[in-house]
Amino acid sequence: MNDAMNLIRKGYLVSPSLRKEKINEDIIDKIEKLKEKPLVLNKDIYKAIQNNFQIEINWREFDRSKVNYEKNRNFEDYKIFMDIINYSSQKNKIKAETIIKQLSKPEKPEIENDSFTPNVVVIKSYDEKIKKRDVQDFVQHFRARYNLLKNILINRTELKDCISINRALNKNKGDNVSIIGLISDKKTTKNGNIILEVEDMTGKISCIIGKNKKDVYDFAKDLLLDEVVGIIGICSDNIIFVNNALFPDIPANDQLKKIEDDCYVAFTSDIHVGSKVFLEKEFINFIEWLNGNYGDESQKEIASKVKYLFLLGDLIEGVGIYPNQEKDLLIKDVKKQYDRFAELLSLIRKDIFIILIGGNHDSLRLAEPQPKLNQNYAKAVYDLDNALILTNPSMVNIHSSKNFEGFNVLMYHGSSFHSVYENVDSIRYNGGLDRVDLIMKYLLQARHLAPFHNSVQYIPESDEDFLVIDKVPDFFASGDIHKTIALNYRGVTMLNCSCWSEQTEYMEKRGIVPDPGKVFAISLKSREIKILNFKENE
Repeated sequence: MNDAMNLIRKGYLVSPSLRKEKINEDIIDKIEKLKEKPLVLNKDIYKAIQNNFQIEINWREFDRSKVNYEKNRNFEDYKIFMDIINYSSQKNKIKAETIIKQLSKPEKPEIENDSFTPNVVVIKSYDEKIKKRDVQDFVQHFRARYNLLKNILINRTELKDCISINRALNKNKGDNVSIIGLISDKKTTKNGNIILEVEDMTGKISCIIGKNKKDVYDFAKDLLLDEVVGIIGICSDNIIFVNNALFPDIPANDQLKKIEDDCYVAFTSDIHVGSKVFLEKEFINFIEWLNGNYGDESQKEIASKVKYLFLLGDLIEGVGIYPNQEKDLLIKDVKKQYDRFAELLSLIRKDIFIILIGGNHDSLRLAEPQPKLNQNYAKAVYDLDNALILTNPSMVNIHSSKNFEGFNVLMYHGSSFHSVYENVDSIRYNGGLDRVDLIMKYLLQARHLAPFHNSVQYIPESDEDFLVIDKVPDFFASGDIHKTIALNYRGVTMLNCSCWSEQTEYMEKRGIVPDPGKVFAISLKSREIKILNFKENE
């Protein structure tokens, strides 16, 4: 007999609960023969292996599920894993494999007959790595951002011959050059020219944009620090005189993706349940419309074809969001606000699939990416059978089938919008927050939801910048500004959704003038956008 020290010496992490146990050499041999080995050996795994465990599972996911179980975050995933282990230990391999298939849903489920069955596949949702962050995490975060955006830019024909900055510094005077870099500094000379300090992994270089090159100059005026851009120009003594500058942008495409099914999707945001100025009556009218009990005959016909409903954050008013908020609250408990919100959603007919994310008023940290709603507060929402709760931001694919790839929907609440409009001249001087479509277009061009360091509070990840728009959506839907604005840009339908709240003093201070009680209803067959107004006396 050997104790657990043999396993520790072999490089395994052993749970404290197992370290005092005596372990047979046979068990160690079985562990060594596993195709994928557990990250941490504990009593559950030991017992399974002792009972002739036969199924290969993802031990990293198992370990994560156990942590969530122990922290009272999620009980279901750990229970499923234990079912797999127990069934396998009982040599009921077929049953265990069936559970694994249920746990691992296919990326593109097929729909055989019913083309109107709601079909939602999560493309992107944030999975937080809980750890202490240090300076190096920020460095790695920006390196990951640079690499992701560089890979997008390098596919542009104008940059097919781009080189590193280190090589550009060694070019002869007068040589043509193209580079891809991150903007680390920006200033305007006394003659009115713009100088960008651009860097990559190999070095830094100054890029001068003369005011006589109007198109490039106007483009450069809107550039923000930390953005990744392509630069084309002429070398001269460790400087590039810029002839052209490029965003990553999304590919040019004038065609909107459509499908033959006569199916509709609805978008709205910023419900703010719990506020004294929450328009509950109007929101119930909206629900009644979805259920076919409100509106004229043509509106009821559209409602009958709605199969997907997107809610883009600020589902509740929250508590302690801003100073003296309690005077604006009808419901002063976060859990009760979510209970009422869930009660309202439960009235919606069950064949409508609801996809929702949180926002800055929800029970979440402010730093982005924001995780899913807190289950301790929003349990009633999680209990809804037809609701999918995701992170902010997220991307899902809807309505795919055997013969159709589906529509990709990028969801982002919109907290960065305020910072972007304040810092981008062409937006600030052309409507500001009243032109959310310009803000959203800018983010698609930059391929990032919060392009510069102070856009939002954020959590740095060393291996990925989750706010990069790496996959081009068909719909880019947002909220936060409480406007009703829709515009198509290069085949992407940009939507900033209405709210269900009258203006508060807090909104007024932030420059938000709400346009409440409106809903986008969009035909996936024609891509026609209808705006339905549920606000009375309008």
